[in-house]
Amino acid sequence: MMYLFTGAGLVLLFGGGELLVRGAVAVSRRFSISPLLIGMTVVAWCTSAPELVVSFGAALEGRSDIAIGNIVGSNIFNVLGVLGAAALIAPIVLRPASLKRDVSWMLGSSLALALIVQTGVIGRAAGVLLAIGIAVYVWYSYRSESKDPGQPSADVHTHESEEIEGPQSAWVGVGYVVAGLAALVVGSRLLIIGATDIALALGVSEAAVGLTLVAVGTSLPELATSIVAAVRKHSDVAVGNVVGSNIFNILGILGITAIVRPIAVVERIATVDVWIMLAVAVFVTPFLVWRGRIGRVAGLVFLALYVAYVTTLFAAGV
Repeated sequence: MMYLFTGAGLVLLFGGGELLVRGAVAVSRRFSISPLLIGMTVVAWCTSAPELVVSFGAALEGRSDIAIGNIVGSNIFNVLGVLGAAALIAPIVLRPASLKRDVSWMLGSSLALALIVQTGVIGRAAGVLLAIGIAVYVWYSYRSESKDPGQPSADVHTHESEEIEGPQSAWVGVGYVVAGLAALVVGSRLLIIGATDIALALGVSEAAVGLTLVAVGTSLPELATSIVAAVRKHSDVAVGNVVGSNIFNILGILGITAIVRPIAVVERIATVDVWIMLAVAVFVTPFLVWRGRIGRVAGLVFLALYVAYVTTLFAAGV
């Protein structure tokens, strides 16, 4: 039953995330919201919706290990797994200048989280600071890009919104949003139950399951979006999706969750995994802001590093 619950939860999270983002984009277009703002906020929030409902639900149930593990694990998988898979399909080539600001925010938010969790808890005060961070990021990014639409970063966010194909009718879009939210809520509940039972059956911690199974499951929308973008040779969308998701995961999702209920942080995540998350962000930076390219060989290395991380995690008996 635990595998059935987990499988059903993953399917509902993926399907719900797809419905939500397509519906939300359709409704946004109906109200003439600019493609730039849609890509920067609507697409970013909706692709991170599975992480939000799972981490939020886990925190409310007192399963903090899954809540924090989901975010840290998702950010690791986004870089190594999602970008690695996308690069294998088609080498990622982009203008280095297009993501300098967003990569800087990803590095800064990753470092901030690494320092915050050393206290052993992400409290409400820290949650407020993280939430303020996402508000400042969105405001500053939109303000600078709307004043200068020719910025390479503006092209990335605009392309993210144009990549999403949604229904033509706003009312159908609303239906997509409602159905997507319902699927996300039910799917998150099933995934939490299934993942918890799997942890007990395998004799591993909930943190380990949160860092791997749950994290990969909630990152499926990012994986799907980036793979489709890679197939269409839209490298900027594949990378912008990952970088934006990592920023929203830390500042938005953990910020909101911690404000509602403080998140206790297990020692393993505070001393090991959050630093791996930061190291992965630092590792990918030269590829994005200096070389502007992640080739197939590098993509294979990314995937190999992720497999090594998961193998080491479970071999350590966490």
